[in-house]
Formats: sequence, structure tokens, C-alpha cells
Amino acid sequence: MSDTIADNLRRVAASLPPDVRLLAVSKFHPAEAVLEAYSAGQRHFGESRVQELIPKVKALPADINWHFIGHLQTNKVRQLIGLCYLIESVDSLRLLEAIDRESLRAGVVTRILMQVHVAREETKFGFTPDEILDYFSRRQFESLQATHICGLMGMASNTDDTGRITTDFRTIRSLYDKILRTCPDLRGFDTISMGMSDDREIAIREGSTQIRVGTDIFGIRDYGAG
Repeated sequence: MSDTIADNLRRVAASLPPDVRLLAVSKFHPAEAVLEAYSAGQRHFGESRVQELIPKVKALPADINWHFIGHLQTNKVRQLIGLCYLIESVDSLRLLEAIDRESLRAGVVTRILMQVHVAREETKFGFTPDEILDYFSRRQFESLQATHICGLMGMASNTDDTGRITTDFRTIRSLYDKILRTCPDLRGFDTISMGMSDDREIAIREGSTQIRVGTDIFGIRDYGAG
């Protein structure tokens, strides 16, 4: 008999330190799979497409904390505001400003992570470390009216080279520490979302406070779903 989603979830959760949050990546999986994980106690779920997230929000329990982890286009921001516990994939100032503008219009405060690009693949999105350091050194976050920056999100290079993966995660953690030294008055800047199914052990060792796990919980995704 194969393991259930609940079995997988318990196994992954048991492998984590108590101060590391597990984000169950439910993208491309049906609402029924999310509900099984929910019934086993999981409350934080990650989605990457607005058109998939909205029906899940409507169909599933209201106390789920939804995280948006995919590339977000500015023309989809208005649909997303008010639905998410955390938007993790803010990869440009233009997107950050759109989130702030739409959050102010909706009368809500949106919590976000700034996505940093350290991987060798050019296809990945995000700010460079220098861009993020410049943003905080100039205290541009003080202009935000309805957005709270809670930390950083990043991905390591897609490689079997554990040395490279370690370096990527170490760079993200170092950037986080530099930001706090630059702006010691930052409040609620406490999240480093890095590490997935294959590299989570390295990420945790390098200081991740949240890992994003999909396959090890839900199995292989159906990319045609949604």
C-alpha cells in the first residue's frame, strides 16, 4: 500500500527543526489533495497561478494560509490582493508598487517577500543582491503604504553540485543579515524562504526559516491540471 498524502506530510514535517515552517506546494494538485493535507494539520499552502488559486480559495477552508510563489504579472495583482497570507515572488519594483497601490485601494495590508536571484539560470526571476541592498540602504520601503516586507525568497541553481547550492543559499542568508544590519529598525522582517524537496537539508543548514515542498508530499504533479 502506497503512502498517503497525510503520511508523506507527517514524514516531511518530522524531519524539520521546530523553527522552520513547512509550506506545502499544492500547485497543479486538486483541491481534494489540499484538503487531505489540511485534514492532517497542514495550514500553509503554496500556489503559482492566480487562475488556480482563486477557485481553491473559494472551495477550501477559510483558515488556510495561502502563499503565492509563482511569477506574478502586474495585470493579475488586483485579483490576488486580499487572498494571500504571503506573496513570496515579488521580483521587481514595478510589481511591488502595483501590489502596494492595489492593497491601498482595497484597504488591506499585503505581506510580501522580495525574491532574490542568485541562481546561475537566467530564466529565474528576482532582484540581484545589489539591487535589494540598494533598496534598503536608501530606505525605499518607507514609501510603502499598504505593503509589509517580511523577508526574502530565493532558489538555488538547478544542479547536483551541492557546493554551488550551498553557496547560493549562503548568499541569500548573508543578504538577509546585511539588510538587518543596514536597517536594524525593520520590524517583522523574519522570513527566509529557501529550499525545496531536493535541497531542503542544505537550505536549513544555511539558515532557511521556511521550505517549500511539493513532490515529497503530494507526489508527481499533473501539469495539465487547473
